[in-house]
Amino acid sequence: MRGYRRHRLPSRQPAAGRTGAGMTERAATYREVFAVREYRYLFAAYLLSLAGDQLTAVTVAYLVYTGTGSAALAAAAYASSYLAWLTGGPLLSGLADRFPRRRVLIVCDLARAALIPLAALPGLAAPALVVLLFAVNLLRPPFVAARAALMPEVLDGDRYPVANGVDNICAQIVQVVGFAVGGSLVALLSLRGALLVDAATFLLSALLIVIGVRSRPAPSLSPSPARPGRAAGLRVISTDARLRAYVLVLWIGSSFTYAAEGLMAPLADQYGGGPGTVGLLLAAAPTGMALGGVALTRFCPPAARARLILPLAVLSTGVLTVVWLVPPLWLVLSLLVLAGAASAFAIPLNALFGRAVPAQYRGRAFGVAITGLAGFQGMAMVLAGLAADRWPATTVIGSSGLSGALLVLAITPLWPRRRADRPVTSEASLERLRTTSIAGSPVAEGSGGRR
Repeated sequence: MRGYRRHRLPSRQPAAGRTGAGMTERAATYREVFAVREYRYLFAAYLLSLAGDQLTAVTVAYLVYTGTGSAALAAAAYASSYLAWLTGGPLLSGLADRFPRRRVLIVCDLARAALIPLAALPGLAAPALVVLLFAVNLLRPPFVAARAALMPEVLDGDRYPVANGVDNICAQIVQVVGFAVGGSLVALLSLRGALLVDAATFLLSALLIVIGVRSRPAPSLSPSPARPGRAAGLRVISTDARLRAYVLVLWIGSSFTYAAEGLMAPLADQYGGGPGTVGLLLAAAPTGMALGGVALTRFCPPAARARLILPLAVLSTGVLTVVWLVPPLWLVLSLLVLAGAASAFAIPLNALFGRAVPAQYRGRAFGVAITGLAGFQGMAMVLAGLAADRWPATTVIGSSGLSGALLVLAITPLWPRRRADRPVTSEASLERLRTTSIAGSPVAEGSGGRR
């Protein structure tokens, strides 16, 4: 793809995933991925930024609750990250295609580092804290979109999907550890001290990007006055059968699995457990995701990963059907770990999506995909919660898993029969993207606005 930067490996072997005649079956190693200097800095900055997001959510939600005693306001503060994706995702993700992506990353980190200490101002009202956290979370969509769009330019061959796997594995770990560390920092340093540490994570992230990521020009946009503008990401996806199939599998497979996560408390209660059981249930799926990510990226040949996407997507939801039978708790935990491991299908799917999108629309396309994902996940969790008020948690989780598996199977005919991850580059195809109306498209109508 145009815009890729080729990096030489330390050895004299061909780049992982390639041979002189084309693709090979050799998977890239983690050493080969981290041999790329830019990725090492992007990876470290990503971990710091992600940790900062977790610390922000925990600290501000706790600050709101201790200041008001209102669980509703605390929940609103915590949920602002979802609302930010729903309202700002499609619009702000486009910044990653309009400005140099390195600059977008740096500005987002510096802006968050400047906004977060404002929460420590004495006398700041709780509603103002909620608004402040929402503003901080609005900076995440352009950051995520810019980084996702930059990754295929930094990594070539099989290093790109393997790096996606590394990112996903570490994101699961940081998500779990971040919540625990956030609470410990509040206890150790006070709320305001924790907020300053939080701001420092974003400053360090920006510094790493400044030092380690080379400057690239903004993606070249068409000079045509009819260019798609803000709707480009949606139009690119809705007019490409491959991309439509990719996002549908991602949205459906992830949403029905994610619905179960919102029912861990009532599920633990059904088994007579307390907070400790809730913690075990919540940790099961991320643990499985980390294990599945390692297995898929480290031990699975590149060509096989694409063939495993659909079977794993079906398994990630279908395995939860067994919960309907109210099995022993140890088996429920095992099923959640297995569902999490199968959810690693998103790793090669993300790589296929990133390579299939034209470089100049990549940021906006990722914004649409992530926004839709968060919207479907949030809706699935709400519907599962409403259903659990009427039926046992095991019944809701089992029926949700079965429904998800059947829906993934239903869209299987839409899946591309041949591997095709090259982006649309012909002038005729790009002109079609510029002129095709999305007014009547199902994607446009279903994407009312969202993560």
